[in-house]
Amino acid sequence: MSDPADLLIVGGRVFVAYGPTALVPHGSNVGPPPVGTASAIAIRDGRIAWIGRDDEGLREWRNPTTDVVEAHGGLITAGFDDAHIHVREGADELDRVDLFRLESVETVQAAIAGQAAADPDAPWVLGKGWLYAAFPGGLPDSALLDAVVADRPAFMGCFDGHTGWANTAALRLAGIDRETRDPADGVIVRDAATGEATGVLKEGAQELVKRHIPPSTTAATLDAMRRTIADLDRAGITAIQEAWVEPERVALWRTLLDEGALTVRARLALPMQPGGATLDEYETLVGDLRGGEWLDAGILKAFADGVIEARTASMLDPYVDDTSTGWPEWDADTLDAFAAEADRRGWQMEIHAIGDAGVRMALDAYERAAAANPARDPDRRHRIEHIETIAGADIPRFARLGVVASMQPYHADPTPNQADVWAGNIGPERAGRAWSWGSIRRAGGMLAFGSDWPVVPFDPFIALNAAVNRQTIDGHPAGGWLPSERLSTSDALAAYGHGSAYAAFADGRRGTLRVGGDADLVVLDRDILAEGPSSIIGTSVALTVVGGQVVHRSEALS
Repeated sequence: MSDPADLLIVGGRVFVAYGPTALVPHGSNVGPPPVGTASAIAIRDGRIAWIGRDDEGLREWRNPTTDVVEAHGGLITAGFDDAHIHVREGADELDRVDLFRLESVETVQAAIAGQAAADPDAPWVLGKGWLYAAFPGGLPDSALLDAVVADRPAFMGCFDGHTGWANTAALRLAGIDRETRDPADGVIVRDAATGEATGVLKEGAQELVKRHIPPSTTAATLDAMRRTIADLDRAGITAIQEAWVEPERVALWRTLLDEGALTVRARLALPMQPGGATLDEYETLVGDLRGGEWLDAGILKAFADGVIEARTASMLDPYVDDTSTGWPEWDADTLDAFAAEADRRGWQMEIHAIGDAGVRMALDAYERAAAANPARDPDRRHRIEHIETIAGADIPRFARLGVVASMQPYHADPTPNQADVWAGNIGPERAGRAWSWGSIRRAGGMLAFGSDWPVVPFDPFIALNAAVNRQTIDGHPAGGWLPSERLSTSDALAAYGHGSAYAAFADGRRGTLRVGGDADLVVLDRDILAEGPSSIIGTSVALTVVGGQVVHRSEALS
């Protein structure tokens, strides 16, 4: 040993490594102690150089230039890899009024009125995050918005991004009236008696209004993305997988990379949609980024369906008190053909599928693509995003087909928004298979966890709480919602580290703590493995390290 460490973390508990089924140390020339006995990590040249105990070997790793951090008994674990997030979109919405968690019409209106009063000269009043359960019947209307903003157009995006709410001025600007036809990819909700637009726009119909909202400038978007990346650093998120990046937006990420502003590792998913860009065009656009260490773009994103709250998720059987089975975005033959060609050319795919029919369509497409391309490397790692409800027969197919279940635990927060709207739309039998990550995991499937921010916050601890406890942050319901689907804390951490890295073909470098791996890790202010599931809420990130560089250090460690 000749060279000391650049960074030495001591006095913690090292969660050494974990795989999809158990806590196991990964092979290295320097075998780490068993999980639970290691307390220190040495980092040099951006990689983990040593894992050991405070009472052995520290002297050779330190000299006066080594940055020594005392973990004060906190858990040292791989950094969180958010496998499904929308950083650019969320950055553009940073300054919009936030309606998330507001549970009544009155509180929603008050927040919007405050935003309008705070900036009376803004040409639009814009908001995000409203919940279906805040409104009688599950949907608002333009009159409720007109009551607080009548002097200019206003548009409020729902928390899930699949439904929008416009006031009369915005509808008028967009030319939407009783004669306006639904677009092919969306629905203008209408009054049953008069046929007039109610102000609610589902799926692609939102674009009829959104296209009139003044776009953010490139400079403003880049500034907001930098602010968001700093927030990700503080949250302990060391890698992100951007779930929908329009081709023209790739340049934003290149700019951040070139200026050294990427303190998270980023992977970009390009849109895969009927009539969209061709694979030839994508290969020209991102060829030099595919497999990049800090910025990668090797995946395609498609939508199989919508969401259950708006009854646009694709279901095998009709919704409760309805004849509709949802809104599939593709017909099966077209999806199968596109997936087979993308698979043949070596692209990874991720498909948004929330309803049980959407999930089956995606699994079928991947299975048929594999059959069509038998000579292709079998390690495809195609993914399905969300998987909010699933037919029991499809649960073992994830393991059998090698498909990653990319899920966002905080979507399963068991608040009235779930019980009153989500579960009510599909009934108790299908709601009994809600967010079945435990069943998928027990059947041998690979889980990758993320947030879907700005749909919900990207705070990893509220996601871990949902995955482990199946409860709200204040502990309801007692015993957890569908407790058979709970994960152990170690398995939930594995899904947020190893599983997400695996989903990005990066598990050879990160997602576990092992000698020779990338030094992408966090120090928590407590040991949630030792203290148990009740300690998850209230835990914070004391230190974030990416590529061996400290990008966040709490005052407690300063």
